[in-house]
Amino acid sequence: MIENPKEFWNTRWEAGQTGWDIGSCAPAFMDYFSNSIAKNASILIPGCGNAHEAEFLLSVGYTNITLIDIAPKAVNHLNEKFGNNSNIHIICGDFFEHQGQYDYLLEQTFFCAINPTLRSDYVKKAHALLRPKGKIIAVLFDRSFEGGPPFGGSKNEYIELFTPYFKITSLETNQRSIPQRMGTEVFGVFEKE
Repeated sequence: MIENPKEFWNTRWEAGQTGWDIGSCAPAFMDYFSNSIAKNASILIPGCGNAHEAEFLLSVGYTNITLIDIAPKAVNHLNEKFGNNSNIHIICGDFFEHQGQYDYLLEQTFFCAINPTLRSDYVKKAHALLRPKGKIIAVLFDRSFEGGPPFGGSKNEYIELFTPYFKITSLETNQRSIPQRMGTEVFGVFEKE
């Protein structure tokens, strides 16, 4: 277990060890958010890193995006990257302590970065942060890893974890993975019940 997540992730950022970063918005998110979703929908991206998803969302007209990361180095970078853009709210903090209400939560590589013992807490916190009928839009690993982070997972595990709090409207092999991750990810849509 990571004893001090803030220190652990900040050290990774300072050392340039950001192997989770694919360099752009995940294609599955681009497909999903190009559809007819209200542009003023409130969107939370926890463990956002470089926030390529936020760049994409801004480029297609979304106006209410909140980014949260525990690593001060990442947040400094985000402040430089997005400047004073009034459509982006940047928070240096712990997802599990965050307060707010959102229509969507984008899950890219945050879930796989937290210790598996915290996964049920993640699901409960996501449920608390989402408005009624709010959705988690997720790209999750469908494979195992030695050690971690990242920590792997499986479709069956996600069904068991999310079902008590969410209606799973989609959970399929991600057909829009980047080439390096093809066949090792699922794309899910979880709607708050």
